Amino acid sequence: MTLDRDAFFIDGDWAAPVTGDLIEVVSPHTEQVVATVPEGSAADIDAAVAAARRAFDSGPWPRMSPEERIEVVQAFSNLYAGRMGEMAELISTEMGAPLSFSNLAQAPAPWMQIEAFLSIARAYPWEETRAGSLGEVIVRREPVGVVAAIPPWNVPQFTIMSKLVPALLAGCTIVVKPAPETPLDTYLMAELLQEAGVPAGVVNIVAAGREVGEHLVSHPGVDKVAFTGSTAAGRKIAAVCGQQLKRVSLELGGKSAAIVLDDADLAATMEGLKFTALMNSGQACVAQTRILASRSNYSTVVDALAEAVSGMQVGDPLDPATEIGPMVAQRQQERVEKYIALGQEEGARVVIGGNGMPEGLSSGWYVRPTIFADVDNGMRIAQEEIFGPVLSVIPFDDVDDAIRIANDSEYGLAGTVWTGDVESGLDVARRVRTGTYGVNTYTMDFAAPFGGFKNSGIGREFGPEGLSHYTEVKSIYKP
Repeated sequence: MTLDRDAFFIDGDWAAPVTGDLIEVVSPHTEQVVATVPEGSAADIDAAVAAARRAFDSGPWPRMSPEERIEVVQAFSNLYAGRMGEMAELISTEMGAPLSFSNLAQAPAPWMQIEAFLSIARAYPWEETRAGSLGEVIVRREPVGVVAAIPPWNVPQFTIMSKLVPALLAGCTIVVKPAPETPLDTYLMAELLQEAGVPAGVVNIVAAGREVGEHLVSHPGVDKVAFTGSTAAGRKIAAVCGQQLKRVSLELGGKSAAIVLDDADLAATMEGLKFTALMNSGQACVAQTRILASRSNYSTVVDALAEAVSGMQVGDPLDPATEIGPMVAQRQQERVEKYIALGQEEGARVVIGGNGMPEGLSSGWYVRPTIFADVDNGMRIAQEEIFGPVLSVIPFDDVDDAIRIANDSEYGLAGTVWTGDVESGLDVARRVRTGTYGVNTYTMDFAAPFGGFKNSGIGREFGPEGLSHYTEVKSIYKP
């Protein structure tokens, strides 16, 4: 069965592209082309925004009751649930996530988001009456308008769903611009939306590169931009939106710290860190790639971490036993390898890994899982987001010092503390300046807000807070 596609999803149907330009989707494992899809142009984006604008300004979707929209989104959720296995394999094929991770997170987590937002929408105060000082006031939450959603390639459905579903439930219309590395999953998503009965023009999907994405962000027909990606790109988007007074939410980078206290269960901690630090082969904004260990317990933690990581299977992402797959593209492989070389130049010690292909692999954009010891938090490998399977173990003197190091970052997205005393762990959690934090675990609960402090972004996704980003608040005064 071919994965090739020849159209965009615009105005409720499949639309021929304006140009003949193609995106080649390349397997990060085989380095071979697995599919071609059209590459969107500015003209294709114009058509998509025009369809979304018509659907918002004069179509039925924003004028439906919340209950009617909930019914359609529930139908979409039910259809999505039946295709999760197919979705997981598509994502692993196009961007190289281990199938084990795709079956755990790349496909089920988006569906869990849909269900969580449906639950939130059913209880959301779409319209309420308040007792004001001069009489009753009606407070309404109305849709923000046409949304431009720009997800990254690392968890494509996950980051699309955090924007698409609250936008739909709020009554917005949307243009999704998938990353050129991961367009295939959105075609399956479009088919499910169409089957669920989402009206024409409400969702439009055009895969394209960065320049076309910039055209979408600055498009006068767009009312709000929702972006997940690098902090550098987020700054540019925020500048455009600020100039146009356009609503914007940004979920950006991270360089999160995992604090390992001396009373932690070391075996359980290492099992936890294998996931929290190396999820999605290290290509995750929440990955806790700074491992903080006390000086008195430092060598023990380094040795235990090295043993745990060295036992992880690296290889073909479609092999269910694989725990670490390739980088998404050759440029990403080269970027990570440059950081590994930089760490050695800075004086850090390679405990396991280093540059070169993992044993037994001769092709694919792979990087050897690498652990650095003797890392100072001021080193670039400890401050800059590498986005690969590279961990830095940093010593601390006491708990206050560990918190200081964890906070000594331009980012503030995630983090964990590992300890035998949960109350002490909660105290640490309250003092680390990040948007999400875990005690002896790291997860995301879709009923709770997700986002970052500092350079990790603006706004929140998930929870009622995530839904609120797709609404404008109106006050109506009654005589």
